Amino acid sequence: MIGQASFFVVLGMLALACLTLSLSRGRRDTGRFLAETSSSDDPNWGCGLLGSIPGISEDGTTTAETQRMIDALKKTSSFDKVSYWNWNLAPQTTPEGPEYLSKDFLFVPEQWGPTVVDERWVRTAGQSPFLDSNGLESQAQMANVFLGMNEPDIQGSCMGNMFGTCVSPCTDAAVAANDCPTAWLDISSAAEPNSQGMCNCWEHSQATGCGYWPVAGCNALQPLMDLWNQEQACIDTVMSNWQQTARIAWTKGYKYLSTPLMAVSIDYAEKFIEHACGCQNGECACTDAECGCPVYVGVHFYAFDCRPQEAGGYTTFQERLSSVARLMEKYPFVKGAHVNEVGMLNCAPTEDDPICVPNGGKYPANAVTDHGCPSNDELPNGLATFVDELFDLVIQAKTMDGRSVVKSFAWFNIDSAGGTYNLRLFDEDGSINKVGEAYMSACQKWASS
Repeated sequence: MIGQASFFVVLGMLALACLTLSLSRGRRDTGRFLAETSSSDDPNWGCGLLGSIPGISEDGTTTAETQRMIDALKKTSSFDKVSYWNWNLAPQTTPEGPEYLSKDFLFVPEQWGPTVVDERWVRTAGQSPFLDSNGLESQAQMANVFLGMNEPDIQGSCMGNMFGTCVSPCTDAAVAANDCPTAWLDISSAAEPNSQGMCNCWEHSQATGCGYWPVAGCNALQPLMDLWNQEQACIDTVMSNWQQTARIAWTKGYKYLSTPLMAVSIDYAEKFIEHACGCQNGECACTDAECGCPVYVGVHFYAFDCRPQEAGGYTTFQERLSSVARLMEKYPFVKGAHVNEVGMLNCAPTEDDPICVPNGGKYPANAVTDHGCPSNDELPNGLATFVDELFDLVIQAKTMDGRSVVKSFAWFNIDSAGGTYNLRLFDEDGSINKVGEAYMSACQKWASS
């Protein structure tokens, strides 16, 4: 749900010279990493993390409590590491502070939007250590999977004080008429978009997903949402950009690609695969990263209002996993799903679109001390119960020939961002909270299954 942190890109520009100098040093581990992972063509990334992780220093040392979380999660991975991603190409600094990672992490990069990735910022797959977006040495290792664009299948919303109400960028006409209110990430003061749900989301805020924005080469204001019904020139532009991005990733050593990270539609991902891989009548011309063919389906999932059963959240999650399974059966080169953003939205259910105005449901977060889900009939242990139930569905998700559907799972470890409840796995003092304990336990149950 969270948008690309574009205001952090300036920081990254300062690191370019240092990044170039570091590449030869970082490559010392690349060959070994790729050799090790090439022996298994169906790896499992296991349970991952995103958001602020307390207890990790700049040099990669960790506190005992944080290491306890790391040790539990890395057992779920074929790489014996914890995957981490942040909607960007490298760790960065956020309002919560720098994203320090230890040697026990694999960083998974993503090209957030539909433009061609800037080759200068793509670190070599397997590189460790590497320079983060601030020019600081990260002790993590670059993964060999490269993720596609973020939530193109919904219009999304502008983050901050217009979240849920500003659902479109301003047209040129709105800007010329001075009818383009400015959105701010700071939510301390309320604001409203114009009468058409438009706002200035580029100066002081950011959108939750790339479906929000126009695309050069496409006529519609928000063409990505309904990409496959746009003019052919628009489809060709988006797919050409992706294939160029994929080629850059391939030359940097990335072995695997994902589809766009879908907020709602697995059908969208299927069409993307068919276009990228040259599929006709069930046969595909190319099935590897060199030509831009994704072998993983990117999936995001949120339930609503602390009512995952009544509001249909569990059913929706099961349906999405079943849809991925069917896609894996149709195209056996598809290895499974990266379910890398999962959580609970702080609002009543909305129809087929996980964008909503916070605190509008039966269990508003602002009525609970920790802004999480309270204990109720469906969630007797709050969000910890939700985590347990989701992993039961993950464990059960198989293709007809017995392949596991889910290859990566990352809980949305952030407090009240993008309309969510407080989904943090750690308390303010750095200790693992009850949701974090449930996450570790459920991940280990998944691994042992």
